[in-house]
Amino acid sequence: MITFGPVPSRRLGQSLGINNIPGDKICTYACIYCQVGATRHYTLERASYYSPEQILAAVEEHLSKLQAVPDYLTFVPNGEPTLDIHLKESIRLLMQSGIPIAVITNASLLGDAAVRDALSLADWVSVKVDANDETVWKKINRPHPKLTFEGYKEGLLTFASSYKGILATETLMVDGVNDGAELLQHNASLIATINPSRAYLSIPTRPPAMRSVKKPDEEAINRAYQIYTDAGLHCEMLLGFEGSDTGFTGDAREDILNMSAVHPIREETMGEILRKNRADSSLPDQLVREKEIREVIYQDKKFWIRNFTRAEGIGLA
Repeated sequence: MITFGPVPSRRLGQSLGINNIPGDKICTYACIYCQVGATRHYTLERASYYSPEQILAAVEEHLSKLQAVPDYLTFVPNGEPTLDIHLKESIRLLMQSGIPIAVITNASLLGDAAVRDALSLADWVSVKVDANDETVWKKINRPHPKLTFEGYKEGLLTFASSYKGILATETLMVDGVNDGAELLQHNASLIATINPSRAYLSIPTRPPAMRSVKKPDEEAINRAYQIYTDAGLHCEMLLGFEGSDTGFTGDAREDILNMSAVHPIREETMGEILRKNRADSSLPDQLVREKEIREVIYQDKKFWIRNFTRAEGIGLA
């Protein structure tokens, strides 16, 4: 289950996802809003997961089944992609496809020169900047205890100063946590120093790790946009459903399992997967009975997410 999609991305068009961190969620953070759910393996140690050759083979096989070439090959696993010690070589091998390569990272390991070196090969990198305040950073991102706020910021600024590709930042706002005016002004100041091509503001649109997480109201969202714009940032809002126009491989079961491992599947999208793969409409219910996926309701919408059955990790509430 290395590849999934392509899925419609609010930032990248049609994005073929690469899940380079296998199994249950392995991450340096346990963000309260994470759509993948609880962090089950909490670590700072980079390790070997899939070999670069395995990732290349999986991407090539997936591409061979698609009717159209995706806009990006995107490392967006159920965890932190830079924990993969082979990330640089995997990117290098995938460059031969001619398709732009993106990495979505929480930026926690940018203090490591090897991580910065790996990301330097990507065409597009998104870094997470949810708070420019240590207390709020710990509350919303719940970083590994050995991570320091100053170390996180230093790595962020060092990478931004040398990266030659398209750099984006993303701030996900949670009601009552990081959506206050003063906090957003501090955050905008930090992001302005990074000088990204785009500074994205987003809100929870899929089931979060903690049930207590709520999206900000319209007033807070509008205020945040004005604060970012006034700071000179090219700000864009990511507030809605991306659409259901997903890619397909002809194997609905595998498409559902692969996508739901890293990307909760909304009801409209599930319908498209089944239609495009000419699969029976009872397949989601069958996978629920087999305990491969589970159904959840979030903001009155139905989603299916991968049902990992190991011991519960950090982040459930």
